Amino acid sequence: MKWLRCRIDGIQTWGLLEGDSVTVVSGTPFGEFSISDRRVAVSTIEWLTPCQPSKMLALWNNFAASATKNGWNRPTEPLWFLKSPNSFAAHGQAIPAPPEGTGRVAYEGELAIVIGRQTRHVSAEEAPAHILGYTCANDVTAIELLNRDPSFAQWSRAKGFDGFGVFGPVIDTEFNPTTGHVRTLVDGRERQNYPLADMFFSPAELVSLLSKDVTLEAGDVILCGTSLGVLPMKPGARVEVMIEGIGTLANAYAPA
Repeated sequence: MKWLRCRIDGIQTWGLLEGDSVTVVSGTPFGEFSISDRRVAVSTIEWLTPCQPSKMLALWNNFAASATKNGWNRPTEPLWFLKSPNSFAAHGQAIPAPPEGTGRVAYEGELAIVIGRQTRHVSAEEAPAHILGYTCANDVTAIELLNRDPSFAQWSRAKGFDGFGVFGPVIDTEFNPTTGHVRTLVDGRERQNYPLADMFFSPAELVSLLSKDVTLEAGDVILCGTSLGVLPMKPGARVEVMIEGIGTLANAYAPA
């Protein structure tokens, strides 16, 4: 199933993506639901984030190729940070520029995990049963702000501006995270293309280990980290994060 949230004629609803149409669903994928007979064209909907997380956890240094190039050691445990709820943005929404003086802003195409039910202290073997599915993400980052003050790395601020936590367009419940690639295109030019198999910590391991740090709630999102090819964006640039089997997350950065 490919779950989505959208507005149809101004009314918010859940739906299932099937080709070029959306089937309207009553209920949610986190509980009971019923599939209606109503279908509408994708071109007529307003996309929303495919779930409403209580929190978004994001990984740093989770891909071997990036670690090797940058001279980083393999982490002994997941290195994660939080992105603020106000940063959440949906497929098709513009990514607003942060305040003047923030500096350059970069895209980071990533795979994201969507938690299906409350998760606390689960093993890696138990973790897949707690995952609803997967979606695409763009972990937008104000890269010059991160280490501007040498006494305090500003991870939350640099990654928490409005619109900096983009994810969608759908949650795919059948996606196999052991295969596939993340591709990121900027104005049609491929900038990232890396295999998901290159992760230090697999999605199941991430859910297990992070669930021992914090309770994960249904709808929470974990960004699996990014790899090589991260670069600053120019105003007006169109960024597409593509994962075969899930879809394409497309957004413009502060269009003129």
